[in-house]
Amino acid sequence: MNNKKNQSAAATRRYPLIALAFALLACIATFFLIIVRGLVAMQVVSVANVDNIQRWLLVSAGLIILGLAAYAIMEPDRVRRFFTGRQARYGSNTLVMVLAFLGILIVGNVLAYENPIPVADLTEDKSNTLSPELLNVVKNLPQKVTATGFFSQSSTDTADKLLSKIKSNSNGKFDYHFENPDQNPLAAKEAGITGDGKILFQMGDRKEIAAFADEKEILQTLDRLLNPNPRAVYFLIGHGEAGVEQSGETSLSTAKQTLESKNYTVKSLNLIADGKIPEDALAIIIAGPKKPVSDREVSILKDYVNKGGSLVIMEDPVQFTDFGDAKDPLADYLVSDWGIKLDNDVIIDLSNQQQPLFAVSAIASQQHAITQNINANLIIIMPQARSISFSSQPKDVTQTSLIETAPPDQASINSWGETNLTSASGGQIAYDEGKDILGPLNMAVTGENTKTKGRVVVFGNSIFATDQGFNAYGNGNFFINSIDWAAEQEELIKFTPKTPTERTFKAPGQFQWIAILLGSVFIIPGLVVLWGVSTWLARRRQG
Repeated sequence: MNNKKNQSAAATRRYPLIALAFALLACIATFFLIIVRGLVAMQVVSVANVDNIQRWLLVSAGLIILGLAAYAIMEPDRVRRFFTGRQARYGSNTLVMVLAFLGILIVGNVLAYENPIPVADLTEDKSNTLSPELLNVVKNLPQKVTATGFFSQSSTDTADKLLSKIKSNSNGKFDYHFENPDQNPLAAKEAGITGDGKILFQMGDRKEIAAFADEKEILQTLDRLLNPNPRAVYFLIGHGEAGVEQSGETSLSTAKQTLESKNYTVKSLNLIADGKIPEDALAIIIAGPKKPVSDREVSILKDYVNKGGSLVIMEDPVQFTDFGDAKDPLADYLVSDWGIKLDNDVIIDLSNQQQPLFAVSAIASQQHAITQNINANLIIIMPQARSISFSSQPKDVTQTSLIETAPPDQASINSWGETNLTSASGGQIAYDEGKDILGPLNMAVTGENTKTKGRVVVFGNSIFATDQGFNAYGNGNFFINSIDWAAEQEELIKFTPKTPTERTFKAPGQFQWIAILLGSVFIIPGLVVLWGVSTWLARRRQG
């Protein structure tokens, strides 16, 4: 009988321990879930659904409470002694002090984060201080400006530091946060963001996008935001071009949405019917005409450019249009006035063995405003493109190659302009020396007249900018940057550059080495030993 009672008592004592162990396991799970949630918040790791972590956190916290409640029900006396005993009284004092310290620490950090103040810049070259121009703009913001940084897994440290400086100098009129475009693609799409590392600035209903986190770029962006001058670009229609009004894979609706998010007014222009170019046109875009642009239209466009206007011309290979043997006045104009020739070929690029008709950019100019800020890891892909060459060097015209295909290497030819694509139908496409154009080939070029201030951007393809190709790699960035440059919206405003102070380490001489050796090996350790010995002797004399 006694054995049964002892066994029953032992089993009864185990249940509270099981409840306590259950609560401990739930506590450990909660701890790790909090760590994961913190890493996700800092964008160190990414998860498919953050809400799942939140739900599991609530479940684990509930299990902790459930386990502790079960223990309290089964061991009420021990719980009572725990809260009323002498150790509890001493422990409660410690607990109160710890909680007070943590509370002060948390509240202080929250207040410091929410209300940043400028800190003293003790660097010699003032590298931690905003430029005078940006500082002046930030201090005099007319109303609240919010910034949203769209960064994926790449580090946001640089952007965070820069935006934090702006916030601390804005007198409470600037705030910012970050979004991960990979985890929240809808937010990026609604903001008109293509690519990674861009920052959306918003003031009231107005929006502007900074291409990257840099003082000069942000200063220009804020300047556009605070001075919303009318900015209209027109897409030519009437020749089978890709349109901006309709939707679908072959339209330019995504490009239009992105331009409008940057405060552009995007319209269509029927030059055959209107007979003139609107006065507010910053640039005219001709996106893949299927029929040639007429002589009369080209004459109007030429007069517009000679007065400082800009053209963005995108012509596909003749084989993929309805040009046939018809004359192309637009191509003739590019040759005569700009020395830019649209080659009668189709680019074959073996960088992609599966799709050799997809021209891939392998070389990009880092000196031109259109391409210098495009991420080096983002290529531009143009399906069914033609090459572009420079036929001459007209007076006052500056020509620039923006992107090129891969050059040949010692082992093989990587790209060429195929001049007789139909002869290879059903057979193996191969480079024909003497007939085809050997790479590297220009995929896009620019021309700028330093006298008239007219500008042209010429692409050997239009498909890359349509809805089916806009979001691929760097295509969208490249197209929008081209329109920005053509519309003269990249013009640098006054900015005080920072020249970092260069510091070099001068190798110590023989005397310095001896001083370092004596100080680090003998003098400092010797003083420590001497202090220890003197302390030991003093204590020994005292008994």
